[in-house]
Amino acid sequence: MCGIVGYVGHRPALDVVLDGLRRLEYRGYDSAGVAVTTGDGLAVERKAGRLANLEARLDEVGRDGFAGTAGMGHTRWATHGAPVDRNSHPHRDVTDRVAVVHNGIIENFAALRAELEAAGVEFASDTDTETAAHLVARAYDGLDGGSTAGDLPASVRAVCRRLDGAFTLVFTHVEQPDMVVAARRSSPLVVGLGEGETFLASDVAAFIEHTRDAVELGQDQVVTITRDGYHVTDFHGEDVSTRPFHVDWDLSAAEKGGHEYFMLKEIEEQPTALADTLRGHFVDGRIILDEQRLSDQDLRDVDKVFVVACGTAYHSGLVAKYAIEHWTRLPVEVELASEFRYRDPVLDRDTLVVAVSQSGETADTLEAVRHAREQKARVLAVCNTNGAQIPRESDAVLYTHAGPEVGVASTKTFLAQIAAIYLVGLALAQARGTKYPDEVGREFEELCAMPDAVARVLSTVDRVRELGRSLADAKAVLFLGRHVGYPVALEGALKLKELAYMHAEGFAAGELKHGPIALIEESLPVVVVMPSPKGRAVLHAKLLSNISEIQARGARTIVIAEEGDETVRPFADELVEVPAVPTLLQPLVSTVPLQVLAAEIARARGYDVDKPRNLAKSVTVE
Repeated sequence: MCGIVGYVGHRPALDVVLDGLRRLEYRGYDSAGVAVTTGDGLAVERKAGRLANLEARLDEVGRDGFAGTAGMGHTRWATHGAPVDRNSHPHRDVTDRVAVVHNGIIENFAALRAELEAAGVEFASDTDTETAAHLVARAYDGLDGGSTAGDLPASVRAVCRRLDGAFTLVFTHVEQPDMVVAARRSSPLVVGLGEGETFLASDVAAFIEHTRDAVELGQDQVVTITRDGYHVTDFHGEDVSTRPFHVDWDLSAAEKGGHEYFMLKEIEEQPTALADTLRGHFVDGRIILDEQRLSDQDLRDVDKVFVVACGTAYHSGLVAKYAIEHWTRLPVEVELASEFRYRDPVLDRDTLVVAVSQSGETADTLEAVRHAREQKARVLAVCNTNGAQIPRESDAVLYTHAGPEVGVASTKTFLAQIAAIYLVGLALAQARGTKYPDEVGREFEELCAMPDAVARVLSTVDRVRELGRSLADAKAVLFLGRHVGYPVALEGALKLKELAYMHAEGFAAGELKHGPIALIEESLPVVVVMPSPKGRAVLHAKLLSNISEIQARGARTIVIAEEGDETVRPFADELVEVPAVPTLLQPLVSTVPLQVLAAEIARARGYDVDKPRNLAKSVTVE
């Protein structure tokens, strides 16, 4: 998730901005840049790679050229455009008088870019962000036919009214050297209040050394900061009242958003990760991918789908198999990438291989992609990292806009991967005609309701954390599920293994009497992921029988069930309720309590939740 810092005050802006960017490095990024308004105009520098690359470049060109007390900086997590120097932020207009940094996605940038190019504007990058710089410059110069000439805040408001998507945008203009203007829609922005200085940042960690007094900008609001303070309006120019708050966290806690560990912060970011992954993928009544070098005819020709992945990503594929087969009537196989190429799978030009990887560099998955391409299969990558190797070697790409994960155990990327592969399924159904356009639209609308459903689950997790603490001394935990609940059970068990170093196993509940029931003993915790009593009534009844069998043998039953499912209460020693959602979407809500449960058990056992032993975030060797 990109990091933003802005500053107007009495200190050298470059020093303040670089210090703030260092404090935001934990968020993850692939390039960095700064802009300072000086007596000679805009001083801008940017470099791909780590912040150290930018600082080395500044030393090379000379920091004296960045003398000024107003500026901004950015660490970028690439979305539009590869992570190279020319796509790094800040971006400028053609006259080099306006600079902008941006978090988020401008969904209608292609139409805006076409409009600007028709007016003779030449672009210097592949990003959506650059359109905002040109639009604000033209509004400020009165070239857009509006009435905001010479007024930077009004120009920013006018442009924001034209933008679709989620964004935080921060602007400077050489003719307003003591002013920074920022806008926010569905992407965080905080104002820091100092003595004779004012700050902007993605979160308070960037400026906590200088001030702990802050204001959080609301939805569709624009803020103008000067050294004397700040002024907030909505996108139409109406004044907005604000309520400052005081930050009482230390820097370490501030980086975690006040949470005890990054993983819990990332669990709570899941509604945003889902919304950002879905945003912009349903345009003019059609599902669209991010990078598509496959035609509708190519998709119509597909006669078999393989999903290849490792670990948590593999479980996301298991979940998506149910949806893709249901929507497209295509056979779907889900393969561990580490096994895929060694068993000589049957592939040809009509096979679609969906490669799922958070990093886009997972060694086993990358080799599976290469093997598939050698066999002439078509490859579609689902990835969280723009510019990574797997997307570069694929025929089409769908990015999960979950932002970076600091915690080693995947949480928000898992939910984002499920949503992304569901979009792949809908794209296939759309191309093959197995769903009518209105049906595709209805499925997409149901997906778009899931961020709110996940947020509802997160509002009730205190009870789950308490339950986790009570299970800290357990020797083992079993997880049971049916249908889409089975992969959720596997994921719940994996999280517990990763974080708490406990024996944990996930089983298809129908297999219970084929062996696993021998493991049931007095007080053994068994987590059961219940299907909906409405959507899967037959399976619901069968699972009630399973719970009764294990309860009769002394197990402690912990049941994840739909709200209002009263039939399950007599069988649950502990009941965790989740919102009622369509059956195929239930993993998006039922997984969340299991993530919290595993993290809390690990914390209660005294382990580092963010850095479990022996594990790495990205496995880049076989």
